[in-house]
Amino acid sequence: MDYKRISADCHIDLCWLPGDLFTSEAKGSLKERMPYVTEDKRGLYWTCKNGGNLGLKNGVGPSGAAYVPGQHARVDAMAATNLYSDGQQGISRIADPDLRIKDMERDGVDAEVIYGILGIAGRLGDHEAANEMFRIYNDWLVNFCSHYPDRHIGLACLPYGDIDAAVAEVYRAAKMGLKGVELSCSWDMQPMWHTCWEPLWQAVNEVDLPIHFHTFPNVAPDIIKSAPPERRRSVFFTIVSGFQLHLVDIIGALMSANVFERYPNYRVVFGESGIGWIPYVLDRMDFEWEDRFQDLGLKMKPSEYWRRQCRGTFQYDKIGCKLIDDMGIESLMWGSDYPHGDGVWPESTKFIEDQFANLTAAEIQQITCDNAKAFYRL
Repeated sequence: MDYKRISADCHIDLCWLPGDLFTSEAKGSLKERMPYVTEDKRGLYWTCKNGGNLGLKNGVGPSGAAYVPGQHARVDAMAATNLYSDGQQGISRIADPDLRIKDMERDGVDAEVIYGILGIAGRLGDHEAANEMFRIYNDWLVNFCSHYPDRHIGLACLPYGDIDAAVAEVYRAAKMGLKGVELSCSWDMQPMWHTCWEPLWQAVNEVDLPIHFHTFPNVAPDIIKSAPPERRRSVFFTIVSGFQLHLVDIIGALMSANVFERYPNYRVVFGESGIGWIPYVLDRMDFEWEDRFQDLGLKMKPSEYWRRQCRGTFQYDKIGCKLIDDMGIESLMWGSDYPHGDGVWPESTKFIEDQFANLTAAEIQQITCDNAKAFYRL
């Protein structure tokens, strides 16, 4: 296929999936522990055995929030395409491969990398059930991507909180032909420098599939709920203003554990990371390594490992676009973030032209297409 624009960060969230997907496909007694759709005066919403609200069916963003006109400008732009009104009629444009292709073409996107059901495992509160949920989702994703295999690039969701199960799913994802794996991150997980992760790094290196770490809030979900009502929007503002910066903990941990040197096939993508902060972090790591951490086993500067084995995705980052040479243009991949509120769909062309106004056509093509094409071996 002649690719002209590839979005390296898009999503399929739980709220848009078929309501009986997990209960119909789960094995044995796990059926009753799966997320499912029910209805009350609020309408259709996802829940699970513990009674938690996992979001409205066909709602906004990964949390399945209600659409409130005028509250979020980017969401209003998506709503203007009838995305949510279609959803209320049971039309899931996000999880229907044919309809999703039409939304991509509306935005000038030829192919997209699809992240999965972020954050649901932690909210489910049941590791065994979550493992089964991810198995079912990954099987569903293989079928979803089979309709347009050169355009829908799905990432397998790895079990959360169970490294042995995650390792097994890495090998299964490779056999199923998926193009990458995704590890959902949380505030309560073991740091990436911990030796417990070693079997997972070995598996990822062996199958030669990239592993993805998507941005995540670094606070427990009850923080907003525990805040005084008049300050909950303030808490949310604080979280979304800095959530991308928490990825420095993963980058630094992987560097310090010498993962990139020991596993040369280990390739990492930091999804929706933003890029403006990356040059500072790379410069800081280089300085510290040269000054007092040469015992870590690294044979190159951290910034050189970054350029060789790491990629960062972003949708709109005017500061980062001024610092491209400081992190390497080859390490950057643009994404629309469809259908999330931080994204730029369906106006990607406008945002691309704005932030890349000082780049050449060849540089724009590299960031918005060629880097992803090469990285995912399309």
